[in-house]
Amino acid sequence: MPPLPADHGLRRVTAHAPVAPDPAQDLVAGVLEKAGQGLRVTEEEALRLLEGADLLDLSVAATAVRNRHNDPARVSFIIDRNVNYTDVCNVYCTFCAFYHKPGDPRGYVLTKEQLRQKAEETKALGGTGFLLQGGVNPDLPWDYYLDLVSYLSKDLGIWVHGFSPVEIQMMAKLSGQSLRKTIEDLRDAGLGSIPGGGAEVLVARIRKKIAPLKGGPEKWLEVMEAAHEAGLKTTATMMYGITETLAERIEHFRVIREQQDRALARNNGGGYTAFVAWPFQSGHTVWEGKLQKPTDAEYLRTIAVARIYLDNVPHIQSSWVTMGRKTGQLALSYGCDDMGSLMLEENVVSAAGTCHSVNKDEMLRMIQGAGFAPWQRDNIYGVVDASPGAR
Repeated sequence: MPPLPADHGLRRVTAHAPVAPDPAQDLVAGVLEKAGQGLRVTEEEALRLLEGADLLDLSVAATAVRNRHNDPARVSFIIDRNVNYTDVCNVYCTFCAFYHKPGDPRGYVLTKEQLRQKAEETKALGGTGFLLQGGVNPDLPWDYYLDLVSYLSKDLGIWVHGFSPVEIQMMAKLSGQSLRKTIEDLRDAGLGSIPGGGAEVLVARIRKKIAPLKGGPEKWLEVMEAAHEAGLKTTATMMYGITETLAERIEHFRVIREQQDRALARNNGGGYTAFVAWPFQSGHTVWEGKLQKPTDAEYLRTIAVARIYLDNVPHIQSSWVTMGRKTGQLALSYGCDDMGSLMLEENVVSAAGTCHSVNKDEMLRMIQGAGFAPWQRDNIYGVVDASPGAR
């Protein structure tokens, strides 16, 4: 048989020395196996995953954790409205493109008529509640907030998922009461649950750098602790990508998990229902052009590690509003079991130049297109419609 030409296209088989094992990858594999078995991972192990785990391996492990908490075949969503009752704020966060300073004639406070119209529009579209947040407006008295919550909840029949911790800290000062009593008064007026807005990264160095007037992480955490003590359900958030280290992201996860451990030990109904993370949107802020733009891969890695580490938080939301529909769908394979809201209205993120929105049919198609059956929930993950779109 004549010899093959040199460019025959067949690979020459040669002997290779055995590849030396990589101790770092062996450690990562051990952590992933531990998570897959339902064992709790440490901060050091979570950092190892965030720094070096293969993205597809993270998907497998995060999905295993997700499926222990939730039906593997189903994904939830909510129809609600982000209502910012005022944009006047005296906290002046460097990352916010939404607020106006006190005294600025462009600032607003919504009227009851405007709120009524928003509530009617929301209910007409099958919506159940408002995610109600505003700026820290020094011109509004304590009674304003009690009246606002009562009007929405009792007069208009809207679930109030309301007020970020910095707003509640201000209300406690206005009322002259403890945080616990302030929250109980809001609850009695009709407040249903509390969103986790304004957490950013719960590390003193970062909060001092980006929002010094909000106070350290303890200010955010003490509001959530008081809410859980009062039996209220809350959510937890993280806005990452604003100069924090990967270790500081894990520190954020740690304080959330420890607080949830305490809430669950009380067994009084209070605690975190869900966690949602999204990358900082720097448009129209002092940070624009100064930070590396977030990537889809970094987002998927971050939420997958959050799902693995936050083993006591039942739900992880996809942030398709900031990441877009395709990445939002992909997040369902990285530990997320919830697609969040249709976003009938959104003002804060869109003020920074990034906001996606969908209608109900599009939401159903997004979930179904990712291979899951949709179900509509309320703000505390109660069932509103188990089979939307089936009729």
